[in-house]
Amino acid sequence: MASPSKIEEKIIDVLFPKKDFDGKTVLVTAGGTIEPIDPVRYIGNHSSGKMGTAIATAAADRGANVILVCGKTSVDVSDIRFTRVNVTTTKDMYDAVMKYAPDADVIIKSAAPCDFRPVKVENNKIKSKTGLSIELENTEDIALAVGKIKGNRKLVIFAAETENIESNARNKLLSKNADLIVANDVTKDGAGFNSDTNIVTLIDKDSSTSLPKMSKREIADFILDRISE
Repeated sequence: MASPSKIEEKIIDVLFPKKDFDGKTVLVTAGGTIEPIDPVRYIGNHSSGKMGTAIATAAADRGANVILVCGKTSVDVSDIRFTRVNVTTTKDMYDAVMKYAPDADVIIKSAAPCDFRPVKVENNKIKSKTGLSIELENTEDIALAVGKIKGNRKLVIFAAETENIESNARNKLLSKNADLIVANDVTKDGAGFNSDTNIVTLIDKDSSTSLPKMSKREIADFILDRISE
């Protein structure tokens, strides 16, 4: 009897015969990062990693060698087809992405890294008190850094917005030197963090395509189709 992993591979080959990413390496970031305040508390966000994991799974199904740089998630990321790199902070994610980016043909930044971190991290738990203030500083801009060195690689980024969705996303697309941006209004029902569905607009330098509410796996294939084109 063949091993379970071989059986799994054969089932996937039958169910997902499209192999347009065969021989390509796709680097995907997923989940949120956390920035410690003290040994107990941290700054974070509501990212679940569902979108990034859906993209990684779809890419693997379509034949890609997948590198998944994974922050804090609430979804299973144990697919044996992934080369998984676990990270905690935005600096960790930045270091991992910059390490593996030269090996990738496509880089898809679907993670939600923290934009700010405490200037000072306390060694001991801060005791509860009134009027606590924390000085923050900007974290590394991973998308901007990749955009500067991407060369012929394809860079896809995400924009989780609450207003002026398309204009904000298009500005981000241009400022990061990305090829495609996936924009969504996280205030809409069935979109954004922790949801199994999403409502997105795919925007490149010349056009935009709005998609209806659908599963994140379906959106993952739309994104890969656009890249494949």
